[in-house]
Amino acid sequence: MSLAHPAQAQHELSISRLIDAPPAKVFRAWTEPQWLMQWWGPHGMTTPECEMQLWVGGVFRTLMRAPDGSEYPTQGVFLEIVAPRRLVFTDAFGPGWVPSDKAFMTAVISFDDEQGKTRYTARAWHWNAADCLAHEEMGFYQGWGESLDRLVEVVTQRMPD
Repeated sequence: MSLAHPAQAQHELSISRLIDAPPAKVFRAWTEPQWLMQWWGPHGMTTPECEMQLWVGGVFRTLMRAPDGSEYPTQGVFLEIVAPRRLVFTDAFGPGWVPSDKAFMTAVISFDDEQGKTRYTARAWHWNAADCLAHEEMGFYQGWGESLDRLVEVVTQRMPD
């Protein structure tokens, strides 16, 4: 199976939307930390830290902060980068391919061209049904949907072409 058009994983959550911006621009909003920090996380959250090494095995690390000061760090590595069409990363490994204590998910982000606009699809693949359900109960659809709202605002209103 090619990741170019992955089949739905057994334990997958996904969200998709047509964005009125070209794939290259949406890809940049995902891969340039100064832009990702403006939209990553649900409404009310900030992302004061973001580190990206855009190569297979490179670090993808963010820190989200809630209005009450609670912090939510994430760290993983990139598994695939096909600019400007696809990003795949996982928390199953850390830098140097060191296995993490608890693998939770792999994200497959697609940026497909539809007549100059972007069909954005974010898939969260989980290793088991329990993790998938836990992610859904954490508010996957609301949280990733609100992040997507913020991404759309960045690429349609703030980012230069």
